[in-house]
Amino acid sequence: QVQLVESGGGLVQAGGSLRLSCAASGSRFSIDTMRWYQQAPGKQRTLVAIIGRDGYTTYADSVPGRFTISRDNAKNTVYLQMNNLKPEDTAVYYCNADTSLGRATGQGTQVTVSS
Repeated sequence: QVQLVESGGGLVQAGGSLRLSCAASGSRFSIDTMRWYQQAPGKQRTLVAIIGRDGYTTYADSVPGRFTISRDNAKNTVYLQMNNLKPEDTAVYYCNADTSLGRATGQGTQVTVSS
């Protein structure tokens, strides 16, 4: 079983930046595609970005150019760099990964952007 743990969320003023991390742990596994999702208060969880093992990235149409997904395969970690944050970016951010042991999803990290 693979566990994903997100970190890096918090309270930030509008215009600020945050870098979310999601680290995978377990034994004898490999990771293919990794994803970030966001769930704003009272709304459904939506896809933010996808990154393949080769680093190929895809972003949801609704995602602003202020967000960048990246990964470190050696560390089994995916990142989401968020710049010039706005109050509408307030949400719980979840990571998700397709692994050799099945799909795993983290517990989420709260991002709150104050105006």
